[in-house]
Amino acid sequence: MDGAGRVGQSVRVRPPARLAAVVARCVGYRYEGFPPGTHLGLPSRHLTVVLSLGAPTRTSGPSGRAPTAFTALAGGLHTRPVRISHDGDLAGVQLDLTPEGARSLFGLPAAELGSAVLSLDDLIGTRARELVERLAEAPTWPARFAAVDDVLSRGVGRLPAPAPEVGYAWRRLADTDGAVRIGDLAREVGWSRRHLGERFAAEYGLRPKEAARVMRFERSKRLLKEPGRPSLAAAAAACGYYDQAHLAREWNELAGCPPSAWLAGEELPFVQDGDGTGGKR
Repeated sequence: MDGAGRVGQSVRVRPPARLAAVVARCVGYRYEGFPPGTHLGLPSRHLTVVLSLGAPTRTSGPSGRAPTAFTALAGGLHTRPVRISHDGDLAGVQLDLTPEGARSLFGLPAAELGSAVLSLDDLIGTRARELVERLAEAPTWPARFAAVDDVLSRGVGRLPAPAPEVGYAWRRLADTDGAVRIGDLAREVGWSRRHLGERFAAEYGLRPKEAARVMRFERSKRLLKEPGRPSLAAAAAACGYYDQAHLAREWNELAGCPPSAWLAGEELPFVQDGDGTGGKR
């Protein structure tokens, strides 16, 4: 608890062995006493599952539709921010899923979720309700993470990995933070650029160029959250933008604001931006 009476806790654990190929990150969080507001869920290379431990999560997706409340939600890949309304108190567990993890857990490719935010019940049925109930009863973070492991691991393996060429293209983009040229990527997999774009979009819901933009944006966000962060011009150069103006344009497109406004305006240290150290923040 800080001097203003606020509590901010983020607890990150290594995904258990049974979920290691499915879940890239597993974080528990609890925030109390912060000013009410709206947090931006920014574009990412991961699909998101959020399991609430208190009040439902209120979101309005990239389409700008009216806010919807979810006790357990799943969000697809997107290129616009998801707005999360809060009253200053939030508690839950967030899972970042790989696209292949979504195939395995949900039985469908990421493209079938699109940029939507859905109830987890729609994807895994009664196990979603079981998971929420077990999380509510669990007294500690280790017990909550154990419940996540037990319930979700029972559903792993519903759909096999995508075509090798498509999976390779995604991994190459991810490994380079979107720096590889799409024409070079097509030659590496032995397809035309057009065919790669069609197959890639059918799997992920984003075309290769869009995925590269998101991954480059993610890298810039990581750099700007580091202690002693670089200048915006240096971050732009490090992430492959033409210049600082290009960085700002991409942020306006993907985050809805320039990076300077995002850095100044984030009141709630939300889990998406956390370091997962487990300390109070």
